[in-house]
Amino acid sequence: MPTIDAFTKRLQAYLSESQVQQVRRAYYYAEQAHDGQMRKSGEPYVSHPLAVANILSTMHMDHQSLMAAMLHDVLEDTEVGKAAMQEQFGQTVTNLVDGVSKLTHLEFKTRAESQAHNFQKMAIAMAKDIRVIIIKLADRLHNMRTIGAMRPDSRRRIARETTDIYAPIAGRLGMHDLKVELEDLAFAAYHPMRHKYIARAVEAARGERKVLMEQVKESLQHCIEQVQLQGEISGRQKHLASIYNKMHEKNKPFREIMDVFAFRIVTDKVDTCYRILGAVHHLNMYRPVPGRFKDYIAIPKSNGYQSLHTTLYRIGSGMHTPIEIQIRTKDMDDIANHGIAEHWFYKNNNSRAQGAHNRAQQWIKELLEMQKRSGNAMEFINHVKHDLFPDEVYVFTPKGTVLALPAGATPVDFAYAVHTDVGNSCISCKVNRRLAPLSHPLESGDTVEIVTTQSAKPNVHWLSFVATAKASSNIRHALKNQAADDAIKLGRRLLTQELSSVKLHMDDVDPRRLNSYLKHNKLKDMDHLLANIGQGRQLAYLVVHALNTEQSSSDEHEPNMGPMQIHGTEGLMVKYSKCCRPIPGDSIIGHVNAGHGIVIHRTFCNNIKDIGKDKTKLLPLVWADTGDLEFDVSLDIEVTASRGIIATIAASVSQEDANIEKIDVHEKDARLSEVHLNLSVHNRVHLAQIIKTVRTLPGVIRLNRR
Repeated sequence: MPTIDAFTKRLQAYLSESQVQQVRRAYYYAEQAHDGQMRKSGEPYVSHPLAVANILSTMHMDHQSLMAAMLHDVLEDTEVGKAAMQEQFGQTVTNLVDGVSKLTHLEFKTRAESQAHNFQKMAIAMAKDIRVIIIKLADRLHNMRTIGAMRPDSRRRIARETTDIYAPIAGRLGMHDLKVELEDLAFAAYHPMRHKYIARAVEAARGERKVLMEQVKESLQHCIEQVQLQGEISGRQKHLASIYNKMHEKNKPFREIMDVFAFRIVTDKVDTCYRILGAVHHLNMYRPVPGRFKDYIAIPKSNGYQSLHTTLYRIGSGMHTPIEIQIRTKDMDDIANHGIAEHWFYKNNNSRAQGAHNRAQQWIKELLEMQKRSGNAMEFINHVKHDLFPDEVYVFTPKGTVLALPAGATPVDFAYAVHTDVGNSCISCKVNRRLAPLSHPLESGDTVEIVTTQSAKPNVHWLSFVATAKASSNIRHALKNQAADDAIKLGRRLLTQELSSVKLHMDDVDPRRLNSYLKHNKLKDMDHLLANIGQGRQLAYLVVHALNTEQSSSDEHEPNMGPMQIHGTEGLMVKYSKCCRPIPGDSIIGHVNAGHGIVIHRTFCNNIKDIGKDKTKLLPLVWADTGDLEFDVSLDIEVTASRGIIATIAASVSQEDANIEKIDVHEKDARLSEVHLNLSVHNRVHLAQIIKTVRTLPGVIRLNRR
C-alpha cells in the first residue's frame, strides 16, 4: 500500500503542482475525519480511500475525482456534513462525494426489488456526473481486493452483485482492465475451489506453451521489421473467470479453450495498424482464417473500443492452434483498457477519448428515458440487464449510416435505434433490398430499410424477439398507452349502451352528479371512469344506477340485456378465449374480467358455466360485420398413419384461403394418428367449407372442432 508521499509523487506525471496539493489536502482531511476507525482487516480506515484514489490515478482520472475518492466515506461514516465539506473543497467535489455516498447502500441482498431500486439510484447518479460511477467502481475494486476479511456469506453476496451489476457496467463504459479484475476477484470469492483449480491448470498450460508462444512472437516481430514498421508485441492471457464461463456455458473442456494463442500489437498511428495487418496476412507459413477479420477502427464498438482483429493459422507444421491478433494504436489501447476514464486525461485533445465519453453519456441518457417509461423498478432493471451485452453487429441505414446493435438484433430493434416514432409505426422491412420478416436476425453488413405507416401500432408479439432494451421498453410503453386508449373506448361503448337502456345519452348526465360521483370514487376524470369500466373494474349498470337522477335509490335496476356488437377491432381490452376460440357466426357471450376487460366465449363453453355464476359479470354479445379479419380456431383430426397425409391436409387448408398457425401430430398406435390443427379463418361459413374439404380427404377418419 503506497504512502501519501509516494502516491502524490506519481501524480506529478500528469497533474499540476496545485492540483497535487489539493489531492494531498483531501487525504489529510479524510485521515483526520476517520481517526480511530479501522477496517475489518485491522488496517486504519484511511488506507481504503487512499487505495481507491490510487486505482483512479492508474486511469489518469482528474484531481477532483481523486479528491472525492479520498473523501468518499467522510459524509457517510463521520460527523462531517455537506456544508463543511463544501466550504473546504467546493461544490463539485462535494457533489461527487454525495453521489458516491448515496450508492454506499447498494447492498443487493436476496430481494430483487431492492436491487432494482438501487440500480435506479445509480442511473440518476451517473446522469448528474459520470465520475460518480467511476469512483464507485474503483471503491468496489478495492473492496473486492480485500474481501478476504469478510464472512463467507457476505463474500458470496458481494461477489454476486459484482458479477451481476458492477462488472457489466465497467464493460459498458469500456473499462476493460477494471471489468476483468472485478470478474476474476468475484469468481475467486464465489467459487474459491474452482478458481484455485483453474489457476493451477492455466499455470501448467502456460509452461507447456512457452516455447511455442516465443516462436510465434518472433515470427510476428520479424514480419513487421521486414516491412520497416514499428509495433510493440505482447501475448494476451485469458483471465480465469472468462475461462470458467466458457467451459460452463459452451460445455467445452479446459484444453480446448486454452488451445488459442493471443497477441496484441500496439503501434503509433492508424495507418500503421492497417499496414501491419497486411504484413501479418502475408506472413510466411501463416494464413488468415476467413470470416474472422473485424475492423473496429472504422466502426468502433458502442463503448468506444477500437482495434483490428484477425485470426491466423499455421500451415504445413501440424500445429492447428489459432493465433488471434489485435492491432491498435497506443491511445486506442489506453481507451480499451480504461474506457471513459481516459477522457479526463486526454481532455479535448483526443477525439477517440471524447467519442468514448460521448457514447457513455448517450447510454446514460437512454437509461434515464427508459426509467421514465418503465412501470416499476423491476421492469427497468430487466431492460438494463438486457442492454449490458458484449457482442454487437453493425448494420447500415439506406443512407449509409452505421448503427451498432447487439447480436441477435432484428429490424424492430433497428427501427427503434433510428427513432422511437419509426419503431412505433413500422409495419415491414427490407434487408439488403429484399423483404424480410420483422423477426429476422440481422448480421454485420446488412442494409436495413423500414417501411412505416402512421396508423401502425407496436405488436405485443415483438417482445418475444427484440434484443435491445430500448425496443423492449418502448414497445411496453406503447402497449400500455394503447391498452389505456382501448379501455376508454370500450368503457364508452358499455356506458353508452347501458344509458340507452334507461333512455339516456351521455350528454344527459347531470355534470354536478357526475363530478360528485368521480370525487366519491377517487377518479381523476371521466376518462379514468371509462377506463375502469372498459377494464371491468366497475360495472356499467351500477355506474348508470348512481348517475341516473330519474331513479330513486330504492329502485331495482337490472343490467341492460341488449347485446353489444363485436367488430373484431376493439383492441387489447377485448380478448377471445383460448378454451373455445369463438369466431364470427358463433353464439357468444362476454365475461367482464376485472382489470383485463372482456373475454369472449361461445355461449355453450363449459368454462363460462363455472366463471359466469355471477350474472352481473356476463355481457350479451353479437357479431357485427368483421369483413376480412381472421380469427383463430382449432381442429382435432383423426387420420390413418400414412405417408404424406399431413402435407395433403395442409395443402387442402391452404387452397381454402386459410393460414395454418400450428400443427401437432400424436401417434395413437401404429395405425392411427391424431392431428391438432390451429388455423385462422374469417368466420363460421369459411370454417365449414374447410371442414367439408378436409373430411373428404383419403385417410381422414374423424374431424371435430375444439
